[in-house]
Amino acid sequence: MSGRGIFVTGTDTGVGKTVVACALVRGLRQNGWRVGVMKPVASGARHTPEGLRNDDALALIEAAASPVPYADVNPFCFEPPVSPHIAAKEAGKLIDVSMIRAKYIQISGRADWVVVEGAGGWHAPLSEHQTMADLAWELSLPALLVVGVRLGCLNHAHLTRLGIEAHGVSFAGWIACFVDEAMARKEENLLALERALGEPALAIVPYTSEAASLVLAPAVAQRLEQRLQKNKALTRLE
Repeated sequence: MSGRGIFVTGTDTGVGKTVVACALVRGLRQNGWRVGVMKPVASGARHTPEGLRNDDALALIEAAASPVPYADVNPFCFEPPVSPHIAAKEAGKLIDVSMIRAKYIQISGRADWVVVEGAGGWHAPLSEHQTMADLAWELSLPALLVVGVRLGCLNHAHLTRLGIEAHGVSFAGWIACFVDEAMARKEENLLALERALGEPALAIVPYTSEAASLVLAPAVAQRLEQRLQKNKALTRLE
């Protein structure tokens, strides 16, 4: 297996994980890397002639220009926009993290990088006994935290950082994503986030209608790569 991987998680659902993940994919590609993508679990999908499709997974595939079959990118896709463990139970399925790991290994073997986007927040349940945190640990991927900058984000960001550390997963840094255009005291909140998370943001994504086409600056993607190499935060699966 040749690829390096990163797990994009967030302080909650709807905080910009897909925007950041796609922007990171574009930035890595501009640096000349072959990038694979995964959205292992997605709830909230629509029927198409090809089957159920999730918009976040499709956005990742488009950003990466990925030739990988949809079922490998998004092996667990559910129609109702509810917690994955509820959707899986209603569908009579068990979300199998070992199968996701096998798909990841396959994709990683054909890529320099694999960007894996989680669903919901760090502790979003996959079953009665496993969460997204367990999936990141199973894949041995460092976690890149997307902080949805809105009222309440300071608490959510701090708790998520503590949760990442408690689960034995490497912390790759964080990206601020403004999701509330009217939020007051933006600069003060960014400073408070830096103190809570122990470091400045790798990037700041403004509130904009153009977010879906953003590219994470290649220099930021390069700094992220250098950080992972410095921390030896490459996958155990190599």
